[in-house]
Amino acid sequence: MLRGFSIEVNPGESKVIDAAPVRLNPGTEVFLTWIPGANPMETIAPAAKLRSAGLFPVPHIGARHVESAAQLEQFAARLVGEAGVDRVLIIGGDRDQPAGPFDSSLAVMQSGILQKAGITRIAIGAFPEGNPSIPDALLTPALPAKVNFARNAGLQLTIVTQFCFDAEPIVTWLKRIRSEGIDVPVRLGLAGPASLISLTRYALKCGVGNSIKVLTEKPAFAKLLTDKGPEPIIRDVAAGIGPGNGSALPLGIAGMHFFVFGGFNKTVDWINAQRSQ
Repeated sequence: MLRGFSIEVNPGESKVIDAAPVRLNPGTEVFLTWIPGANPMETIAPAAKLRSAGLFPVPHIGARHVESAAQLEQFAARLVGEAGVDRVLIIGGDRDQPAGPFDSSLAVMQSGILQKAGITRIAIGAFPEGNPSIPDALLTPALPAKVNFARNAGLQLTIVTQFCFDAEPIVTWLKRIRSEGIDVPVRLGLAGPASLISLTRYALKCGVGNSIKVLTEKPAFAKLLTDKGPEPIIRDVAAGIGPGNGSALPLGIAGMHFFVFGGFNKTVDWINAQRSQ
């Protein structure tokens, strides 16, 4: 389950960007967040540094944060031309009103701007526990719409889920989308090892409902997460989805995706320790 993981970092943390080529295997996908209010062009240099070191930077594009089509065109062109980027993650962006013409990740995909720049690998977000900012009536049909568009447009699509602290919604959601014919690769989001305070703060911020209950109503399990990191969740997910086929994980899982709430080095140390056992 820990083979071929991806990891998410803040491009503004220069020490992390410097450490990534040393701590991560070549070919690892490193997702670069788009912090609301930050200048997205400041992601170019960190992405270039990661790519030159043999890693695959995956910059975020927050649809509702994009100020204009021209800004997106410039950003995409520079990512490709200056940083060698060929893949991005498109998210809606946690914002009530769009700053520009795009109100959703699908709208960015449909603009054709990324494809024109040479970006053909697209990751999109998914929410096994729902999204507090988007009603399920809108969220549920959005996923197959993106999958269908990507297939028709010749894009290579990957789904990356929001982190959870409970395996049950992950397994239920994954089995449901597979039963509905959504067959693209999925990366399962997990929080790296962190303190209970940090985990709870991010769970509240991101609105992962069942996971908040796990942290607050199951103190023994919450302590297990702080002591052992996400290992209990990974084991529960593995039990829920069943055995894989040879070296491949079942149900089209591409790997784990780690949010480093407790710090980049702490997460990588934990992964390396688990893989060496």
